[in-house]
Amino acid sequence: MAEPEHFIGRQIIGTQRDQPIEDLFRLHAGWLRGFLTRRLHAQPADVEDIVQDTYLRAARQPAMVIVHPRAFLSQTAINLFRDGKRRSAVRARHHQSIVQSGFAMEAGSSGLLEQEARLELERLILAMPDLYRDVFALSRFRHMTNAEIAAHLGISVKTVEWRMGKALEFCTSRLRG
Repeated sequence: MAEPEHFIGRQIIGTQRDQPIEDLFRLHAGWLRGFLTRRLHAQPADVEDIVQDTYLRAARQPAMVIVHPRAFLSQTAINLFRDGKRRSAVRARHHQSIVQSGFAMEAGSSGLLEQEARLELERLILAMPDLYRDVFALSRFRHMTNAEIAAHLGISVKTVEWRMGKALEFCTSRLRG
């Protein structure tokens, strides 16, 4: 029975000879692609990116012994896959909040116009006084009711309504001027 290979930094130490990271790739990349496709149901375009990023991470590891290269590679690939899913979910939520805020562009407009609108919205909100910004953000982006905002901030509903009115006046004056 062959002795298991050990991965140290940029080399696999086997029983026969030292093998560089390229050999690790050659030996396990096909298996890793299949693993990502079967187990995680990753899209083909994502699979190649994840495989490449997995090997880049493996190559950057400090000198350490990895007794089970496939376990190391699969866990690294799973982490990269999950990170990608999280980033996609954050982008989707951000896009949805923009759409719900009324700052979305029409379907046929360019991505550049949408980016400019997002940047302008961000500038507008950052320029808003803190008292108004908190109420505005909780209302528009967290979709809280005035009563929920009041409870969250420890202020009265009347104060929330007044601050929201001031926030909207601020937005209107900035967008017109």
